[in-house]
Amino acid sequence: MKEKQKTAETIDDYIAGFPKEIRTILTKIRSTIRKAAPQAEEAIKYQIPTFVQHGNLVHFAAYKHHIGFYPTSKAIVKFEKELSAYAGAKGTVRSPLDKPIPLGLISKIVKSRVRDNLAKEKAKKKR
Repeated sequence: MKEKQKTAETIDDYIAGFPKEIRTILTKIRSTIRKAAPQAEEAIKYQIPTFVQHGNLVHFAAYKHHIGFYPTSKAIVKFEKELSAYAGAKGTVRSPLDKPIPLGLISKIVKSRVRDNLAKEKAKKKR
């Protein structure tokens, strides 16, 4: 699915390039992230939707059989128990399209990433 798309310049462009059922899922993920990180800015990085607040927070993307959610490898370790039901590599969560997307968990991870990035930014300013 994804490889057929032209490079999106905005998250709206990215989402618009998918069939209706995938657009619905991507819109729910975007909204969940937006609520969990209201100060974050939207961007396209690595050709996928990204939320940025004092550095990258999370990325997400749609593929043929799953949604990829990329909260960093540190967040994967932190939420290892909750994420054990989802296949993935280092820094990656794969949620199959035929299963419910764990929006509550995504929200929890995003809030944690915001706290981590803010703490990192605060530590930088102290130097």
